[in-house]
Order: sequence, then C-alpha cells, then structure tokens
Amino acid sequence: MTSLEGAVVLVTGGQRGIGKAIVDDLLSRGAAKIYATARSPRPSTDPRVVPLPLEITDQASIDALAAAAPDVTILINNAGSSSPDTYLDSSLEDVRAVFDANFFGPLQLTKAFVPIIERNGGGHILNAHSALSWVARHGAYSATKAAFWLQTNAIRVELVNRGIGVTGLHMGYVDTDMTTAVTAPKSRPEDIAKHALDGIESGAYEVLADDTARGAKAGVSGDLSAVYPELVG
Repeated sequence: MTSLEGAVVLVTGGQRGIGKAIVDDLLSRGAAKIYATARSPRPSTDPRVVPLPLEITDQASIDALAAAAPDVTILINNAGSSSPDTYLDSSLEDVRAVFDANFFGPLQLTKAFVPIIERNGGGHILNAHSALSWVARHGAYSATKAAFWLQTNAIRVELVNRGIGVTGLHMGYVDTDMTTAVTAPKSRPEDIAKHALDGIESGAYEVLADDTARGAKAGVSGDLSAVYPELVG
C-alpha cells in the first residue's frame, strides 16, 4: 500500500479532465508536491502544484521532465490521444501517432521514472487505461489501450521486488473535453479520480471504476456476438 499524504506525484495531462480531477483529489489527500504536465502548462494558484511542459511523444521532452522532477515517488500516466473510429479509412500515420501517444509515450515515461522512484525509496505507478482495453471500438485507440494494459501487467511483474506497485485504471466514457460529442452516459472525472487514488492507496492491481469497465472485462470471456451485436445477422 502507498500513502498519498506527503507524496511527490507526477500527473501527466494534469491540467484538464481526469488529470485535473486527480490533482485536486491529491491536494485534498495531503500530497506534498504535484507536478502537473501539459503541452502548454498554466500556472497554479496552489504552491504545491508545479506545472511542467511535456510532449509525451518526444524523448527530449521526457528527459527534461525527469531532470526537473527528481523527487517523484508516484507516477500517474494519464496523458493520451484519441484516434479516428476506423482502421480502413485511417492512414498508417494516424495509427502510429496514437500508438506513440498511448503506448510508447507512457513506456518512455515509466522507463525514465522507475530509477527516480527507486532512488526515492519506492512508490507507485498508475496507468490510465479504458474499458476499451477489452472492446474493439473507436479504431486504433482501443488497440493502444489493450496494448497498454498488457504493458502495465508486464511491468507490474518486473517491479515486484523493486518497491514499486503498479495499478491499472479502467473506465468508460467520462465527462471531459474529449467526450463532448458523446451522448451515452458519462462518469464524473471526480468519481474516476477518487477510485484511482483509492486504488493506489490500497495497492490494487486494477481499478474498474464504473459499470462500463466492469462489464467490458467480464465480456472478454463471452461470445463475440454479445460484445459486437452487429455480427448477428
């Protein structure tokens, strides 16, 4: 289990949506310092929040972030990108770009910060996945989340004896800027943040933050026609 009180936390994509909700909840739980990244970070009114720039697909940006945040004990890989809802009508460049943002970017960050967390006495990593880790919708986005889920599972095993816990966070639609066009039910970012941070503190391997995520994972062992009703002629 990992206490958030007094922790030094890095939250990627920490200035809007779920990331901002996580930062706000971390403050209420007594985190000592929170590095909140964005492509163009804005100043914070709370002195415990340190805004830092990050382009998650750029190794030089990641290296600069690691140099600026040498006291991190908890890494929250939240930043990511969406994609077109189709494979056949998307360019390979579009597909590669979303993998760069959602799979390779978090991997590069994890590789940069694991030694830092170890030097600081151990801690935790939380990776934000999706219910789409288990459902093939929204084009390559779901493939990146499935791959990221497996990355998380593998890294958790690699870190078993290195003092760093790893939690995977899964959820359905959340009421953020990315889902303004979505009419389906959406969770509040504050609720997802609470479940995520509870998971860190309890040492959970996986957090299924809403009914959508729980249903998606349960459906993996079922018949494909139940997951994809359009297959039923």
